[in-house]
Amino acid sequence: MGKKFLTELDKNALFTEVKAKTEIIREGQKNKFVPFLIKGSIRVFTLNDGRELIYYYIRANDSCLMTFSSIFTDYISRVYAIAEEDSEVMLIPVSVVHEWLITFPEINRVFYHEYDKRFSDVMSMVNDAVFHRLDKRVLNYIKQQMSVTGNNPIKLTHREIASNLGTSREVVSRVLKKMENEGEISQTKEGIKVPMNENVIQG
Repeated sequence: MGKKFLTELDKNALFTEVKAKTEIIREGQKNKFVPFLIKGSIRVFTLNDGRELIYYYIRANDSCLMTFSSIFTDYISRVYAIAEEDSEVMLIPVSVVHEWLITFPEINRVFYHEYDKRFSDVMSMVNDAVFHRLDKRVLNYIKQQMSVTGNNPIKLTHREIASNLGTSREVVSRVLKKMENEGEISQTKEGIKVPMNENVIQG
């Protein structure tokens, strides 16, 4: 977008380090910035009766569609966003992004690109919830987390998995035990491990 845009970016961008498990935005909070992730990963979700419904994960070089879209309405967040791991985020004030959409129309491509990716993520989530059995959903969740973090084995508590899949810890414990007996996973003090011949799904 040229030197003018780079000058504007240098003038307005704020860079910040975010520790793992830190809340970045919460539902009902007014969005002051549009975040762009430089490194790390961020979980975007909503809560219903204390249970999480994950919409998507933000990866390096991504932005948060839900935050981006709020600048066209009331600037109020409709989601929660929490850093999955230590992350670096570039923040652009929403008022500046508003101006850039007019001054630099190419930015609209970024929005539509994010929309396409996030729509696919949400459709995948709905498909998983509606058509897959819980054991398949649990395995997919574990593989997704491995894809996000690059860790195998991965440290995940039964309660954390239950919260993210909208079920109870006791049910998840039973499912994991069944999966372990069938050789799909192993549980050790290092975490949950998926055999190397199992493909880790790409988020």
